[in-house]
Amino acid sequence: MRSVYIRIIQEKHSMIHNMHTIKKMCFFSEPGVFNKLIRRYKYLEKGFEEEIKKLLLFLKGFTESERNKLAMLTGILLANGNLSAAILSSLFNENLVKEGVSASFAVKLFKSWLSEKDISSVSASLRKVGMDSRLMELFPANKRSCEHFSKYFSDAGLKELSDFARNQQSIGARKELQKELEEQMSRGDPLKDIIAYVGEEIKKNNISEQTMIALIWASVMSSVEWNKKEELVTEQAIKLLKQYSPLLKAFTTQGLSELTLLLRIQEYCYDNIHFMKAFQKIVVLLYKANVLSEEAILKWYNETHVAKGKSVFLEQMKKFVEWLKNAEEESESEEEEAD
Repeated sequence: MRSVYIRIIQEKHSMIHNMHTIKKMCFFSEPGVFNKLIRRYKYLEKGFEEEIKKLLLFLKGFTESERNKLAMLTGILLANGNLSAAILSSLFNENLVKEGVSASFAVKLFKSWLSEKDISSVSASLRKVGMDSRLMELFPANKRSCEHFSKYFSDAGLKELSDFARNQQSIGARKELQKELEEQMSRGDPLKDIIAYVGEEIKKNNISEQTMIALIWASVMSSVEWNKKEELVTEQAIKLLKQYSPLLKAFTTQGLSELTLLLRIQEYCYDNIHFMKAFQKIVVLLYKANVLSEEAILKWYNETHVAKGKSVFLEQMKKFVEWLKNAEEESESEEEEAD
């Protein structure tokens, strides 16, 4: 028992020594020497990263003051690109998480990192190694919620990190929702069941109708394998959208949702070259199915269209838009005569 205790003490002192050595190398060597050295010799880079991972695994062996210094140093090293954000996996150690050491250490680390780099740079580093979706693991399972994470880091003065995590969770939830919708469509589930499911998800996850209609569009267009021939793909698209027009209609109750759908259609037809000639036929179909109103189509045509394929799509829609305008003028004239 005594020998084990001695070994633990020796390990701790060894790690503290390593930490001080790293700190001296970073701060007291000639500017740029540490960076040049570690990047020139790749085996040093890997070994250095492994050493930091070990230090993080044994955080409980350090005093609070030592942990704070290590957190600050690690944040600076991450900001300078001397470390990969993959080292954060050590903080997901069950014992560190359970005792709150991981979350506390992460606060100091991210404060140091964000003092050197902005949230865009930090988030890019996290995404690169798949850490962007794992930050909740800094907390025990019973506290692993967006609300708890948000409050903890916001209270610590890291609202930007809190907002980033909330956004990541929202993106994850939307991906799962789209996947489920695609599966329901591929199974041929009844439309009333799909509509009910989507309605529940909107309430449960507080999703806006505009976000949902974009998801539905993406799900519908991903639910089939498209023909490679341009002359056949339009016919296939019309048939599919006729089938799912009641689903699209159920979630375009607002003018802004209709415009969102129109923009998604425009972007999709531009990004998928076989659909370039299908745009006008898709819009007309959805107009006839009462998914898109004439007000939304005219607003898209006159104001809100995006640059992607603009000249092609506006030209395609020219005659139909003229017809809509004439029909609108005739309707107004009839109303005036009735008055």
